[in-house]
Amino acid sequence: MSQSASTMGNEKIGSSRRKFLKSAVTLAGATIGYTWLKSSQILIFAAEPKDETLPWYGIAIDIEKCIGCGSCAKACKNENDVPKEPFFFRNWVEQYTVKNDGTVDIVSPNGGIDGFVQRVPDEDIFKSFFLPKMCNHCAKSPCEQVCPVGATFLSPEGVVLVDEKYCIGCRYCVQACPYGCRFIHPVKKVANKCTLCYHRLKKNLAPACMEVCPTGARMYGNLRDKQGPLVKFLKEHTTQVLRPNLNTGAKLYYNALSSEAR
Repeated sequence: MSQSASTMGNEKIGSSRRKFLKSAVTLAGATIGYTWLKSSQILIFAAEPKDETLPWYGIAIDIEKCIGCGSCAKACKNENDVPKEPFFFRNWVEQYTVKNDGTVDIVSPNGGIDGFVQRVPDEDIFKSFFLPKMCNHCAKSPCEQVCPVGATFLSPEGVVLVDEKYCIGCRYCVQACPYGCRFIHPVKKVANKCTLCYHRLKKNLAPACMEVCPTGARMYGNLRDKQGPLVKFLKEHTTQVLRPNLNTGAKLYYNALSSEAR
């Protein structure tokens, strides 16, 4: 190939690359702008919910009362038609066993539905506790911020929902959730997660997991109602959220949360 022909070829390649990069930068700028706008809206909405006549839902779980029966996980599957196969849960329970040597054994057989079998000898156990998990319904939810089509959104009552009509199953939200609360439905091929039984809330019914808990370890309520049972519980107990350093605005508060919890 002659030098001139080679130069012309390189110029064409350079031109194509410049066009591609320009398009990519434009698209990235639009995406960043869109994400920033959504994030700003979330931050404002989290601080000042628009309709103060509506409840702003939060959740509390008292670890000291949880007996690991798995009733919550089973009720959730039945109420919300969650796939029966293993590893698909909107609501599940983990058992933490802290050994004398400082190591931690964490198990969740079938989400806790089938109960737990102690795997560590009594003499090796320093402490053990159950940790129920579900969507934290964050006010600044990472899953909402990364959704490219707006399928994940925050309801006026502070419940994080997924519009299946818009979801494209890209898994961005699954990866973004720091609490492992999302999965792709094996049949519908869209994101699935806890909705706090939103369909029941709209009828003034308690979420299924709350209704069946035999020890009253779980509760939900209106964080705006300063005299309500949830706010009263939060005032009377030292509660924490999981991974507070992430600043997600999590609204799932745990009482007696151990430092080993993840």
